[in-house]
Amino acid sequence: MSLTISIDAMGGDYGPEVTIPASLDCLKNNPDLKLILVGNETTIKQKLGTEIETYRDRLTVHHASQCVDMDEPPSKALKNKKDSSMRVAINLVRDGQADACVSAGNTGALMATARFVLKMIPGIDRPAIISTLPSIHGHTHVLDLGANVDCTAQHLFEFAVMGAELVKAVENIESPRVGLLNIGEEEMKGNEQVKAAAKLLEASPLNYIGYVEGNSLNAGAIRVDLIVTDGFVGNVALKSIEGAAKMIGTLLKEAFSKSLLTKAAGLVAYPVLSSFKKRIDPRLYNGASFLGLRGLVIKSHGGADILAFKTAIQLAEIEVKKDVIKKISQQVEQNLSLETHS
Repeated sequence: MSLTISIDAMGGDYGPEVTIPASLDCLKNNPDLKLILVGNETTIKQKLGTEIETYRDRLTVHHASQCVDMDEPPSKALKNKKDSSMRVAINLVRDGQADACVSAGNTGALMATARFVLKMIPGIDRPAIISTLPSIHGHTHVLDLGANVDCTAQHLFEFAVMGAELVKAVENIESPRVGLLNIGEEEMKGNEQVKAAAKLLEASPLNYIGYVEGNSLNAGAIRVDLIVTDGFVGNVALKSIEGAAKMIGTLLKEAFSKSLLTKAAGLVAYPVLSSFKKRIDPRLYNGASFLGLRGLVIKSHGGADILAFKTAIQLAEIEVKKDVIKKISQQVEQNLSLETHS
């Protein structure tokens, strides 16, 4: 299956220094993949060098005269950066020239631009950001991770419908286990918004397992395939987990560097530590999908290195192959139909 992905080559903290090598690695590993690198044509071609000839049948450079700054207000980017690498890459998805777009650029600007250009799936009020987090059961999908600070119960229900369909398609899980993030598992706990969302989920055909607490994000007693929350809580949880992982890595490094004895112990423990690092390496979980749009957009972490950005591109490949947008649209329509006749 041939697929084409547009890459915002100028986005992120490192721009072409990361996006281009990552793109070339993906082309090398997938002969069915075609990429459109969007950005300053001169800069991109200089960075590509002779590789542009190596992949001339599967690699295109599309010039864009502007870039969106990482701290640029979304409204300003939307109004004044109509020829930015980000905007043009998304336009290619809208126009059918690309199956998906990947960008490490400004999250707010990317969301605002994607929503304006691609529009929403009928029946969905707001887009949501979904990604995976490592857990003792493998990994868990979580949404929303920051697109919506304030959500109604209906929004949370819509997030659950979209997220469950993505997990079903990408993970090949027939009936994903869906949990609603709360301050406790007991029925009486939580705010009115969460309680109302629980009632909607209980009445739905989703495999809703009830409230889950924060430890279920990484270390719950039972496997949860999808955890639903609002963007405020989701983003705080994500950043807290990232900070904890960084702290653990730093403290371990310090502990094994204190003396010759601890250094020797570190050498002995290296295989275990290496395996542990790979298990929780955030670069291997990079890439967040914008659900609810009528086109596929993947957001990479702004500070992603080559491996991390490559992971985001590979996520786009998987979601295109699994036809995620079409499946979510169909599922949303079915749920709306159920609501109409209930």
